[in-house]
Amino acid sequence: MGVPRIEAANVVGVSLSTFQAWEAGEREPDATKISIYAKKYGLAADWLLFGEGEMRKGATDKVTPSLGSKCPCHDTLGNPVDLEEFVFIPRYDLKAAAGHGAAVAGEKPIFSMSFRRYWIDNYLRIDPNNLSVLSVKGDSMEGVLNDRDVILVNHADTSPGAGLYVLRIEGDLLVKRVQKLPGGKLEIMSANEAYRPFEIDPSNPGGDFAVVGRVVWFGRQL
Repeated sequence: MGVPRIEAANVVGVSLSTFQAWEAGEREPDATKISIYAKKYGLAADWLLFGEGEMRKGATDKVTPSLGSKCPCHDTLGNPVDLEEFVFIPRYDLKAAAGHGAAVAGEKPIFSMSFRRYWIDNYLRIDPNNLSVLSVKGDSMEGVLNDRDVILVNHADTSPGAGLYVLRIEGDLLVKRVQKLPGGKLEIMSANEAYRPFEIDPSNPGGDFAVVGRVVWFGRQL
């Protein structure tokens, strides 16, 4: 039975690309890495490297991957799934308020959400390292973004033109529609008419202000 390549790479303390280079025979692991790998999975080093000799006694009772093993992952129908076809975007315990604001709390991701690598690369055309997932709180963007929607944010896009952006204003995160005005000012608008638009001059905001990133996707439970 195999294990995910990324798990095996983490066990020996190397990157996934290095582990894949070992599999392809482009590079050779050093003795220390082989020893760690063999000990973790109950394998004899000679068997692991050369396919010679016997596996260590009791190894058949453990997970015993070879360097060429595939991830034993399946969908709900039992079809095999290749994890390398996906990217895992960090989901943070922060709420971008579609209302009067929610205090920023927490910096470490609470879990990850998976997206197809092909979609990220060919449709969004964004470096996955610049993406994160947040949730929406409030009703000021209702009809466009609703309370508890999740949004995918491109943190590399911090020069607003026209679109939906996550902003930090006085320590709070807000998700709003932004329009650039003549003179460089920004008009910050809500979808809900109960919330009045306002303007900010990024060059002289008069307080704490930053463009956190642009919203490039949202998800919603119906």
